[in-house]
Amino acid sequence: MSFVRVALGPEALGQRLDAALVAALVRGGQRYSRSQLARAFAAGQVRVAGAPVGKPGRLVDAALVVELEIEEPQALQAVAEDLPLVVVHEDADLLVIDKPAGMVVHAGPGHERGTLVNAVLHYLGISAEELPVLPGNDATRPGIVHRLDRDTSGLIVVARNARAQEGLAAQFRVHDLRRRYLGVVWGVPAFTKKSLKTRHGRDPGDRRRFSPHVDEGREAITHLQVLRALHDAALLEFQLETGRTHQIRMHCRLLGHPIVADAMYGGMGGPPARRQVAAELGRHALHAAELGFRHPISGRALDFSSPLPPDLSHLVERLGSSGQAA
Repeated sequence: MSFVRVALGPEALGQRLDAALVAALVRGGQRYSRSQLARAFAAGQVRVAGAPVGKPGRLVDAALVVELEIEEPQALQAVAEDLPLVVVHEDADLLVIDKPAGMVVHAGPGHERGTLVNAVLHYLGISAEELPVLPGNDATRPGIVHRLDRDTSGLIVVARNARAQEGLAAQFRVHDLRRRYLGVVWGVPAFTKKSLKTRHGRDPGDRRRFSPHVDEGREAITHLQVLRALHDAALLEFQLETGRTHQIRMHCRLLGHPIVADAMYGGMGGPPARRQVAAELGRHALHAAELGFRHPISGRALDFSSPLPPDLSHLVERLGSSGQAA
């Protein structure tokens, strides 16, 4: 159990108390999940002026000093699990996997099991200690070089040894590879092709999200092309020059054309017909369709492709053929 004191200032006004606490803890370098905070609230271990705060959803309406007694998270361990896994390429140095939507890449708070890492360990019949871990990563990320969001489907490469992992990581660092995504966005953009170059950093209003409107941040570059205009939507191609977290999703929000069903970046709102389509899809409409890189050991050029999965193919057909969004 840890004792933490958090000062909430003007930046927290109007926010839910639990969300403001999570954001303040992240800024201070301490990472606790909302589920950990929820347990602390339920146990009366979140206090203001010595009195327990009962409702995590109360709005912050003044500067506060909040005292918390909070459980330390248990160390997560990657273990093998018998889960479906589509392997499109395998050799002694790496795997290329077509990840389904809904599968988290590696363990984290709230996702201790059911991850791609768990599935890879079972597929290879090995323990986590037999896969490499990049410097700066923890033991929950063996073999991981890059990641896809939970609800993004498509291609991801996993390294089987340290030499392959570092060779792949070097290509990602200098953007010396090819990544092509397909996504369905709300509205039909006025452009046919467009390139976006922005800053990329944590959104000060919601630390779970990323924003181009930051004073400091890394560069994010996305090249977009409209492949097909649909009814109140469009199928787009995205070529990544950089690979920042949520980069495509953030850039689509910036353009005013959020990814369909992307709750974090505005894709769940709008007219009832849009909301119905988004709710029925159940995940944001983004797919990692092509991945190309040099083999980290042999140097051979490798290129892989993955077609739109059935749920996104059906979405395109629905929005393209009926003339109706619902």
